[in-house]
Order: sequence, then C-alpha cells, then structure tokens
Amino acid sequence: MPHIQQLPAHVADLIAAGEVVERPASVVKELVENAIDAGASAVVVEIRRGGMGLIRVTDNGCGIAPGELPTAFLRHATSKLRSAGDLGKIGTLGFRGEALAAISAVSRVEILTRQKDSGSGACLHLEGGVPGQVEEAGAPVGTTIAVRDLFYNTPARLKFMKKDSAETAAVAGLMQHLALSHPDISFKFIKDGVESLHTPGDGKTESAVYAALGRDFAKSLVPVEGRGGEVAVSGFVTQPLMGRGSRSMQVFFVNGRFIKSQLLTAALEEGYRNQIMKGKFPGCVLSVTLPVTEVDVNVHPAKTQVKFAREREVFDAVYHTVLDCLDARTAPAAPKSVQQAVNPRKDFFQTMDAKTYREQGAKPTEKPAPAAPARPAAPSKPARPVSGGLYTTSWDGEWRSTVQVADSVPPPVRPAAFRPLEKPAGAFGKPPASVTEKPVERPAPAPEKKPEPRAQASAEPELPKPEPSFVPAIPPEPQTTLELPEQQTIEEPKEAPWRIAGEVLHTYIICESGDGCVWLIDKHAAHERINFDRLKANLEPPMRQTLLRPIAAELTKEDGALLLENLSLLTQFGFACEDFGDGAILVREVPADINAEDTAPTLEEFAENLRAGRSLEEKRENLLHTMACKAAIKGGWTSDPAELRVLVEKVQSGEVKYCPHGRPVAVKLTKYELEKMFRRA
Repeated sequence: MPHIQQLPAHVADLIAAGEVVERPASVVKELVENAIDAGASAVVVEIRRGGMGLIRVTDNGCGIAPGELPTAFLRHATSKLRSAGDLGKIGTLGFRGEALAAISAVSRVEILTRQKDSGSGACLHLEGGVPGQVEEAGAPVGTTIAVRDLFYNTPARLKFMKKDSAETAAVAGLMQHLALSHPDISFKFIKDGVESLHTPGDGKTESAVYAALGRDFAKSLVPVEGRGGEVAVSGFVTQPLMGRGSRSMQVFFVNGRFIKSQLLTAALEEGYRNQIMKGKFPGCVLSVTLPVTEVDVNVHPAKTQVKFAREREVFDAVYHTVLDCLDARTAPAAPKSVQQAVNPRKDFFQTMDAKTYREQGAKPTEKPAPAAPARPAAPSKPARPVSGGLYTTSWDGEWRSTVQVADSVPPPVRPAAFRPLEKPAGAFGKPPASVTEKPVERPAPAPEKKPEPRAQASAEPELPKPEPSFVPAIPPEPQTTLELPEQQTIEEPKEAPWRIAGEVLHTYIICESGDGCVWLIDKHAAHERINFDRLKANLEPPMRQTLLRPIAAELTKEDGALLLENLSLLTQFGFACEDFGDGAILVREVPADINAEDTAPTLEEFAENLRAGRSLEEKRENLLHTMACKAAIKGGWTSDPAELRVLVEKVQSGEVKYCPHGRPVAVKLTKYELEKMFRRA
C-alpha cells in the first residue's frame, strides 16, 4: 500500500481551486460578490476572449488596507466571519475566504485598491498564487482586480473550456442575475470592448428587469407581493398567456442571493395550475426574504443551492402570492348598467331598455325631413297615406326618402332623363280602391305622315338589299370505332377489424376492436410518434418555409450561445438562423411542419435539449422529439374524421405503440374489465 503523505501546498491550492473556479463565470461571480459585500454602488466588469484572456472587475466600495493585501489571498482568510456562531446567520454573499486564494492559484492576478480615508492606493501582483511586493500606486476609491491567463498552469482544466462565445454567454447570464438581485447597484458589463449591459441602479426592480432581460419580457410581467409568516415574497411573474418553452426565464433570489431551487420552481408552477397551457412554463423574477437563521447557504461550493429550515412555509408563501395575483387579474369586472353607458354621438347607436324604446318609438319623429334636392319638373305621384298617420312614398317619390344618412354622404341625384315605369294592370289586377291617383294628362301623339310614292321621293340612290349569307354544308365526319380498354374490376376495400366509436374531450379516440375490446387512444401522442418516425427516416432535409418577416427570438444569453454553436445542426432541420446580438437569434426560415408563432418556443426547447444531449446522435434525436411534438395535433383541437381514422389504423396495426418520450399511446380495456367495473362479472 502506498505511503500516506501530505500534499504540497501548491497542489492543495490547485485542488481547492477546482472546486471554486470552474470556468471564467465562476471568477466573475466571486469577484462581483466581494464588490457587493464591500458596499459598492457601481460595478464594472470587463472580459476578453470569454474571460480566458482577461477579467477585470472595478468597484467603488470600501477598498482594502495595504497591509492586508497579502493576507486577502491566503486560504480561509475573510473579513465576514469571526466565530463558529456566525455560520448560522450568514448575511453576506461571500464568507468562506477561498475565492481570492483559488483564483490566484490558477491565473495571474493584479489588484489595485484604495480606501476612502487614504491619500494613496496600493498595488499587488500574484502569479500562480505566489504574491509579490505591495507597492504604492495612485488609484480611485474602491478596488480593481484584473485576472489574466486563466488556467495557464492547469492544462487539464484548460482543455475542457468551451468556445469563447459560450464562456462569454455564461458570464453575460451571470451578470443578468447579479443585476436583478441588486437593483440599487449600477452594473456595467463590457465584452471585447463592447458594452453589453448597463443598469441604472435606481433601486427599482422593473428598471433592472428592463435592462437585463429586455423590453419584450418586461412587458409580459405583472408585479406580485405577499407574505406568509416570516417569509416575504416580491417581484414579477409572467402572464399565463405569455408562457415560455422552458424554465430558463425563472430567476429566484433568497436574501439577495441567486439560487436554483426545485422547491421554489414547484411552488411557482403550482400557482399557474389550470391557467397556463400544457407544455409552457411561467417566467419570473422573484425575491424571497426570510431570517438568515432560517436558511443554510453553505451546502454547495458554488453557493447556488440553499436549504430551508421550514420548507413548507416557504412553499406556501410563494404559491399563495402567485395564485392571489393571478386570481385578482382574472376576476370578472362588474358589468356597467344601462344608465352608465356613454354615447358620445346622440344621433348614432344608442343603448336603452325596452320601456324607453317603446316610449320613444310611439312618439313621432320631431326632426324634419331633409329638403328634396332640386331637379327638373317631372310628373309625380302623390304619397299615399297608410295606417298610423305615417306616409310612405310611391315609386316616383323614392328619391325624396326621409331616411337619415350621415352628413358627409350627399343625397343621390336622379338623372333628368329617367322616367318611372308604369305598372301594368294585367295579371296582377287593378289597383286597390283606396289608392286614388289623378290620371296624368299626356299630349296626343302627332299624326303619322304617310310615306310619299317612290317616284316623288328625292333622287337618292337606292341601296341594294343585303343578300342572305351563304353557310356551306359541313360534311359528316367518318365514323370511327373506339377501342376501349378492358373493363377492370375494383375490389372494395376490406372492412377494418375495428370501429371508431367517437372522440371525447377532443383528445382521446374511443375505438372498438373486433375481439370486443375498447381502446382509448391519445391522438397527440400517436401523431407525435408518426411525425418522429417520419423525420427520423427521412434522409433529405425537411421542406422550409421562408418567413415574410424574420422573427427575432429573444433568448437567454446561455441559450443563444448554445444555439449559435449548433447552427449547422439547426440547418439540417430546416432552420435558417443568424446571430442578432445580445442573445437574440434572427430566424429567416423554419420547417414547413412548424407554425411561425411556435418558432421562439421551439428554439428554447432546442437549447434545453442541446444542453442535456451528450453525443451528436443524442442531440439530433432530442431535436427530432421537439419538432415532432410541435407539428403534432394538440389535445383539445377538433380533428377531421379522416385524421382520426389514420391515427387509429396506425395504432391498431401495431406500428405506433409509444410516443417519442416513452408515454403510452393507447390504453386497452377488455370486455371482462368493463363488466367488472359495473359489477357484472
């Protein structure tokens, strides 16, 4: 057995650094948290090459005394703990005293700091954890730490780093969370010389949300606030109709610390039960505040997970806060009474009850009829009276109608040459006796002139009479004998050994098989499996549809970078995407099976599947799962009987048994099982 010996200090520091410093984002997190604990009101973070080349964090906090600079980079050196009792009431972001020591062990570090009451600052250089001499230097109030050449002395960790774009996205996502957790601090993030994030630091959470997560996401949020016992919950949640395709936009804070908690996620989604579409997830920016003695933050090296002393109380506080907010927004508004209705135009549509309508309808209209337009005199027929004292116009008087029209529409003008037609008294009989019309005096027709003899006519040349046109006879076509093909007998399709009895809930098909069994078929799961098999067997790229207006999908920094790394894979599935900056992806073409409005949720699920997939084949199958699900018939849709028949045929033939996610497609109930349910067996 090998001898047991103590590791050298340098090797021990490298091992410890592996627990704290996982990637450049880990370095940024530790340094910014120290700046927040130092009381800074403005923090500037600058990185190059994804943080592998340079990480510079500048704050205007309290600074470090020159004599304490070497001590700050020793392991377990901290200003935030004094005794073992302090471990039970941690109220700061950093507390273990391992961050600076771990960072300096795997990089080259330079620190420049000055306290407020000091006339000059101090500077210290470290390489591989070995400090140099503390030197006096001019510096502003606060601290600036520059970390260069990360993992230069640990090649084993260096080869596992991702592309610069992915590391940059990780740092950008971290800066979003830090900015949301402390809206009273102004954060500025610069990547490769370009400013990517800048929050105002005005103390308003909505301002930080707008700057960090974008305008579209901020517009979909509604404020929430509540309390349960000693647990206070505040922040914003998305409206139920603005669900996301993944949980990437769920941000939780506990006492100002960004965490990932399944408990808080479950409480949030439980509040949305029966209010959000299936397959969609709510987004949120929720801050949970509770006594520091009721939460343990020292359960994970990265301090992104916590443990609550009373989990049920925390769950209920989040759940009821979200539920009360959603119920208040969906409560029906009190209906307006008839008297409260406002009618800006009294001569237009009016709202009244039945009694008022009867009273006003019995009164004759007081508004005089508009004057008839001037027109040439023509014989007219007087209006005939009808019962009720009202008058109706005759045919000749219809252009003088009393119907009110809009002021901007002039009354029609009747042409002078138009004359009304006389109604013939033929088969319709004579007019009724109540109609007394004065006959119109017409002038007698002029006597016709007799034609004079041809000899006395004027000497005009007589035109020849046209001769009848000659139509040649068409010879009959020769009779030909058509040879018809032999008559073929079309066999009638065989009757299927099953019968569709109907569909319930617009989701499940009821089918009766020939052996007396009843099948319940999930049409969405069956169609999803059919799509998946078709896409997987298709060797050609799917058909694309070019969007008339490209869609800018707003994603998180990590999801956007992950999709940009796999653009070639997305192209194979019919997507034409490009980088639109700040995590957004511009989509110009989508597969023909996917609706344009499902583009952003599909890309969110793609990113989630790419993060979970390991090999290229596994990633490809995960993407196929998403595409098959998005193109499938949804539960609740009204389906055509022909569609249902195809789905049942696939299931009954044994071709479709499970959906791509492993869920069963159909449930079988035998006759004996049904009779047993009704106590008949």
